[in-house]
Amino acid sequence: MLIAVVCLIVDAPAQTAQDAVHRKWEFGPFVQGGTGVGDRSDFQFFSLGFQGGRSLSPVVHAGPLTGRFELGANIMPLWQAYTPAPHTVVVQTPESATVEQVGGGTFTGVSVTPVVFRWNFRPESRRFMPWFQAQGGVLYTTHKFPPTIEVPEGTPGGTSVWNFRSGAGVGFHYFTRPNRSVDFAVNAEHISSASLGDRNPGVNASLFFQLGYTWWK
Repeated sequence: MLIAVVCLIVDAPAQTAQDAVHRKWEFGPFVQGGTGVGDRSDFQFFSLGFQGGRSLSPVVHAGPLTGRFELGANIMPLWQAYTPAPHTVVVQTPESATVEQVGGGTFTGVSVTPVVFRWNFRPESRRFMPWFQAQGGVLYTTHKFPPTIEVPEGTPGGTSVWNFRSGAGVGFHYFTRPNRSVDFAVNAEHISSASLGDRNPGVNASLFFQLGYTWWK
């Protein structure tokens, strides 16, 4: 009897990935860091947040794509971008060359992602549950982002304190105990003001690496 109870306790965490796919709610904190790609490779990012989601469909059987649809959201009360320090550039035109000041440094703000579409694959593994997701959100920074040529507010050259974030990513839950998982994800993201400012240089591409912890209900 004692041996049976011990075996049950040891084996219980191994069942959680397959059990969790049938639960409706998940929520928990996360931390993420990222880097710009291409012409923004000198941009670095960091944020802290909290996310939640609810499964909206039964398990859909589709061979290797078998899984369940989830609608989620997240909030990042701390969002930061680290950009090159303010510096001057020479702007060359056919008529002349002028020296202009470009902004830079650390930008701080908050971001809300009201829509996260996620497909949780039904796991074959007892500890891993992979997913694919697409998301869209809004970002507010205390200074106009991304930095560009500094000019008086309202004249050509300014960007915006409001930007939009869109992207997609992959990740997985790793279950460490019943209804608890550690989460890992990689997201590709685009940041743009949608021309709310006089200019819209944006961050065309960036990669974010996320670590989180989830409770399942």
